[in-house]
Amino acid sequence: MKNKIISLLVKVLILSLFSIHSHSSEQNWKPTHEGNKVILIRHSLAPGGGDPAGFKINDCKTQRNLNRVGINQSKKIGKLFKKNKVLIDQVLSSQWCRCKDTAKYAFGDYKEFTALNSTFQSPYDKNETKQLKQLYSFVKKWDGKGKNLVLVTHYSIITAITNAVPSSGEIVITDKNFKVISTISTD
Repeated sequence: MKNKIISLLVKVLILSLFSIHSHSSEQNWKPTHEGNKVILIRHSLAPGGGDPAGFKINDCKTQRNLNRVGINQSKKIGKLFKKNKVLIDQVLSSQWCRCKDTAKYAFGDYKEFTALNSTFQSPYDKNETKQLKQLYSFVKKWDGKGKNLVLVTHYSIITAITNAVPSSGEIVITDKNFKVISTISTD
């Protein structure tokens, strides 16, 4: 009898956790319905760290790229935006192939924006101050007219402007001052 009660309590606890997680995930999207939010997305899974020495920004074969899991994760991001009826003003992406591919698989349409490029390793680390100034200026002038701005970028940029440390494919929703409102995991 005691074992049955414990088993039942464990099942109730597990179901409650799934219910809470599902509800909190829906809650995390609510700010986007107000519009005029900045939605930062760290590129989807691209195994490894940094890029190979001598990589070329215009040659995807020389870069770290999305694997099959990353491609599927990108498609899932797009589906989550549709499911949650997130209105998008525009999608901007870093010039790195893994970011452009994340944007392409998730949203189809996007534009490159150099301010979103990685500042993780040399020589690009020297660009951080200039890029962040450009990014802050762009967002300050941006008027979403009730829609949201999607920025597909790298953890180095997201961390520099929000102090959040997102995992691959994680979504960080902020106001125009880059104050974090919510985060959404896509793994």
